[in-house]
Amino acid sequence: MVFYYITDRKQFPGTAAEQRRGLLDKIAEAARAGIDYIQLREKDLSARELELLARDAVSLLTNATRDSRRATRLFINSRTDLALACGADGVHLTSTDISPADARAVASRSGRNDFLVAASCHSAQEVRLAESNGADFVVLAPIFGKASTGTPGIGLQSFRDLAHVPPGNRKTEAEEARTTIPVLALGGITVKNAKSCIDAAAAGIAGIRLFQENDVEQVVTSLRAY
Repeated sequence: MVFYYITDRKQFPGTAAEQRRGLLDKIAEAARAGIDYIQLREKDLSARELELLARDAVSLLTNATRDSRRATRLFINSRTDLALACGADGVHLTSTDISPADARAVASRSGRNDFLVAASCHSAQEVRLAESNGADFVVLAPIFGKASTGTPGIGLQSFRDLAHVPPGNRKTEAEEARTTIPVLALGGITVKNAKSCIDAAAAGIAGIRLFQENDVEQVVTSLRAY
């Protein structure tokens, strides 16, 4: 089970400097708790501000993980160039960014054959496209709808129809039709309803508030118990 923390420093209280500090503290906490991936998703920052924040995050992650076998990897939102410049582990792409294949080609030219590429998806078509373009995994959202905004969710059945089942474990015709790329669940997920995503064959759980507003170690421990 993979855990994917997506950042939003604006949710922390205080001044801009205090929010930045709060985010870096949470990143360190997430690494100590065994979070697998962190997506630095601070879209409002300038390129220079994002690079400086990313470099600080890389430095923290290099030193914060207690168990080297569970080293936390950092993804930069959209900016393949900045991810490579600051020594991040990968890039997280949206549907309006360059393709996973193009991002991987850029990384390869920089000598980074270990570079990871994740993609945001909101439909079966986008999942298939990300898979065909060589993404390492996708984050599918939103699983659960938002009553406050009227945003509908994809739903567990649709998620189950796409979720990763290793080829050697496939038993039914429906399972044979599923993607071979790992699919992480995102959107409205709580500790209580995460089990339903896991039962629907999610390869992992992604979240902002799930990890950012709670004790990360307690969340990870609870989810691993499912």
